Amino acid sequence: MSGLDVLLWGGLPYVAVVVPVGGTVWRYRYDQFGWTTRSSELYESRLLRIGSPLFHVGILVVVIGHVIGLVIPRSWTSAVGLSETAYHVQALVLGGVAGFATLAGVAILLYRRRTTGPVFMATTRNDKTMYVVLVAAIVAGLVATVLGVSAVGEEHNYRGTVSPWFRSLFTLRPDIDTMAAAPLSFQLHTLIGMLLFALWPFTRLVHAFTAPVGYLFRPYIVYRSRSVGAPSRGLRRGWDSPGP
Repeated sequence: MSGLDVLLWGGLPYVAVVVPVGGTVWRYRYDQFGWTTRSSELYESRLLRIGSPLFHVGILVVVIGHVIGLVIPRSWTSAVGLSETAYHVQALVLGGVAGFATLAGVAILLYRRRTTGPVFMATTRNDKTMYVVLVAAIVAGLVATVLGVSAVGEEHNYRGTVSPWFRSLFTLRPDIDTMAAAPLSFQLHTLIGMLLFALWPFTRLVHAFTAPVGYLFRPYIVYRSRSVGAPSRGLRRGWDSPGP
């Protein structure tokens, strides 16, 4: 175990948690008016209707796949009758389709953002950096998925290296050796993912932490129509007394 391994897989993961948590609290306290996606649908909607569903549905499936692969131990899936071969086949099919859908969606959104003047002008420097890291994370994830499923050998099975390391972080006893034994493709994907989480609260991605809960409890808006044939009131001057 080298000092670099201790830094990358023993200390950096906790930094990648503290920074977004602290950044989110700071953003909520001092930049609530900036806590938004800065919607640009008014400027262009055709490409947005295509790229946005592709990206959001794809990334949702990717997140669910990561949760299943990292949190659920291999022994659990084996106990319910899911063989290792079947697991890797569905990981390749679902993960590959979702990954490419996410990549296609973000590519369309980036093309729209770059070619639509008002949309590009509304893009901050932090958001530009975030897009670079986001695309890098998606590409690295696709590479890791293809290599991890198609390669032969236990060292390429992330459920024996990355997953135990990830679960060990919650016990505050990171299993550094297992992550250090993971292939370079998985290590790069993990590092880029931690960087993305660190940038998260300082970009438009912060809107993912927002839910319109208040909308469910807002008072009703009452619309009243004027009765047919009712006399219309004339304009009242500011110094006139209010009438009935």
